[in-house]
Amino acid sequence: MGKKTLVVLLVGLALTSVRFSEAQQPTKVVHIGMLAYSNARSDDVVAAFLQELQRRGWVEGQNFAFEFRTAEGKTDRLNNMAGELARLKLDVIIVSATPSALAVQKATTTIPIVFVSVSDPVGSGLVASLSWPGGNITGFTNLNNELSAKRLELLKETLPKVSRVAVLSNPTDPNSVPELKEVQAFARRLRLQLQFFESKDANNFDVITNALAKTRVGALFVVTSQMFFGNRARLVEMAAKSRLPAIFWNSAFVDAGGLMSYGTNLPDQYQRAAIYVDKILKGAKPTDLPVEQPTKFEFVINLKAAKQIGLTIPPNVLARADKVIR
Repeated sequence: MGKKTLVVLLVGLALTSVRFSEAQQPTKVVHIGMLAYSNARSDDVVAAFLQELQRRGWVEGQNFAFEFRTAEGKTDRLNNMAGELARLKLDVIIVSATPSALAVQKATTTIPIVFVSVSDPVGSGLVASLSWPGGNITGFTNLNNELSAKRLELLKETLPKVSRVAVLSNPTDPNSVPELKEVQAFARRLRLQLQFFESKDANNFDVITNALAKTRVGALFVVTSQMFFGNRARLVEMAAKSRLPAIFWNSAFVDAGGLMSYGTNLPDQYQRAAIYVDKILKGAKPTDLPVEQPTKFEFVINLKAAKQIGLTIPPNVLARADKVIR
């Protein structure tokens, strides 16, 4: 065997050995946690998050493990669940809604956190500013406070003759105060009279239903609250019993039988959150990732719900809908 042939053979053997060694190395598995306020593991938003991760090379069960927790709409569960996730020493935690984000922020100052669907991240104390979040947390705001005026406008366009609107809020939800201010200011521009109702939990929905029956309001505006979201089926039922056209901030209410919703497209937010997670897993720090605002919004109308209360949706309003349930 010539020297040249021997050298080629030795190089080939060396490369084969390296490749075999690399093949024997186990794939590093990262650990991603998610704390949802009321979403289930099977919800579309969670699927959107996982699908975007997969597009970026992260496959559940292969190179990442997924720890999912949901409070099922019960605020008193959040701190325990946040602490549980923090003790798992995850590589990153995803949280949805302000209460969940605050709970996880309290539980860990070291694990990177990405939030979605938060109305006022600066006002709630989650971040120092949108441009420079600071600390171990960043994410995506849903602009629900700012979008409340648009929701009231859509309600007025749907019901041109309405003059009195019932406004339902949760006084224990800190997000209610700024949104109520927006609604009150815009109602004056639309020359609408507002009548306010409050609910701290779902136990008094029947009381509110009876109270609504004694008023002369022509529509119902529901202020953003995770408690309402967690009890959306009962809230939609309350609106139907009152025979009031109602508008909500999230399309899940319409999927549950509600009339209309206008707000941030949540699957899109979860997809964008997956992009942030990918960046963090590849070395980026949350403090260097600015809090981003939504870029996609959706207006959804349920014609079945409209028929149930004897309402005809004006053609100009129907034409603006992104999705119509027939």
